[in-house]
Amino acid sequence: MTQPLDSTDEPTDVPGIGDTFPELTVETSMGEVSLPDDYEGQWLVLFSHPGDFTPVCTSEFVAFQQRSDEFEDLNAELLGLSVDRVHSHIKWTEWIAENLDVDIQFPIIADDQGAVAQRLGMLHPGAGTATVRTVFIIDPEGTVRLRLTYPMEIGRNIDEILRSLRALQKSDDDGVAAPADWPNNEKFGDQVLLSPPGTEADAKARKADAADDDDLNYYDWWFVTRDQ
Repeated sequence: MTQPLDSTDEPTDVPGIGDTFPELTVETSMGEVSLPDDYEGQWLVLFSHPGDFTPVCTSEFVAFQQRSDEFEDLNAELLGLSVDRVHSHIKWTEWIAENLDVDIQFPIIADDQGAVAQRLGMLHPGAGTATVRTVFIIDPEGTVRLRLTYPMEIGRNIDEILRSLRALQKSDDDGVAAPADWPNNEKFGDQVLLSPPGTEADAKARKADAADDDDLNYYDWWFVTRDQ
């Protein structure tokens, strides 16, 4: 189980991109969860909130739930976190169902002591146990692949989280990179980027390959796009 941390403690091993997500056992609104083991083989989208019964957080919970089918289609599970207790989470989701007609079906970590938030570097500076709006995307092997942080005042963009998840999966599947605003880039549309060659020989081969492959768009040896 995670233990409460003193508010003056500064974690020195906050997980970043490429790190293995730390092993944590947490209490949630749907029972005990072991991270990241309980999500092995799936992508996990973990997102934190400053508190229950707050307007922006409530709007985000509704937005995540309304897009939950899209996350499911991407083999991704949703997991919230708020610095309140389980009974508060339950009353909050009941309020959302009764007043906004949305049934929250993903678990919410109960982190009233702020231990999980502090371990993951989610605390808002100077705001006690209140968290900033942090998003972790964790891959099926338990590796942190993306971390986004918004201030307490601004709700997240669910489209961007889904876009990032799709881009990560595209990169893993095809060994490519995604340009800005992919798959709706103003210049390149849904084309993807090839990794730059590592040697002079590879650079020459890339140019020759592009001449023979109509799917490749050669701008320079280091900048080549590929049609989907």
